[in-house]
Amino acid sequence: MEIKKSPKADLESKKLTFTLIGLVVSLFIIWRVFEYKSYDKQSFDDLQRTVEVIEEEMVEITKQEQPKPQPPAPKPQVTQIQIVEDDVEVEDEIDINAEVDQDEVIEEYEFVPEIEEEEIVEAEIFKVVEEMPEFPGGAAKMMEFIQKNIKYPMMARESDIQGRVFVNFVVEPDGSITNVTVMRGIGGGCDEEALRVVQSMPNWKPGKQRGSAVRCSFTVPIIFKLQ
Repeated sequence: MEIKKSPKADLESKKLTFTLIGLVVSLFIIWRVFEYKSYDKQSFDDLQRTVEVIEEEMVEITKQEQPKPQPPAPKPQVTQIQIVEDDVEVEDEIDINAEVDQDEVIEEYEFVPEIEEEEIVEAEIFKVVEEMPEFPGGAAKMMEFIQKNIKYPMMARESDIQGRVFVNFVVEPDGSITNVTVMRGIGGGCDEEALRVVQSMPNWKPGKQRGSAVRCSFTVPIIFKLQ
């Protein structure tokens, strides 16, 4: 005997079926969400543990000593050879004649070396020193020597020329007299006579500077006076 369902009961049965299906789908979705969150949390925990392990295994980096640079090896010496081109003109060529007869007289070549003249540097001439040069016996002996040896020039005597002739000279370290010149003259032959008398003087006592004899300049006035 077949039992017939009423339309209302059929409708409620379908609603219940759809409700159960929706519930199952909802549960499945909720399960998947929890499964994803659990997976994310587990992955994050695993990652954190991995980082901690890596940090623990990190070795402290120490400063490594760099090797000291070695000095560069010396460069090998290379001898440079200068090659002269064939077209370069060479000065001082020697002309060799291969057709010289045996009876021909050949002039001998005499080599004369060139001697460079050495520059002579004169010692300094002092005008004032610690010990001035002195005529043997002093100034009085010098005036006596001049009076005995002076000769009044005839031209100056006839022209009535009188006055003083200043003669300058250098007393060398050995006492000799050099570089005799007239600084101021009066003419009439008096200048030449004054030079002659000074040049005939004996060696002087040289001047000294710091205990050593030096070249020293000295000036002497020679008086020409008619009686």
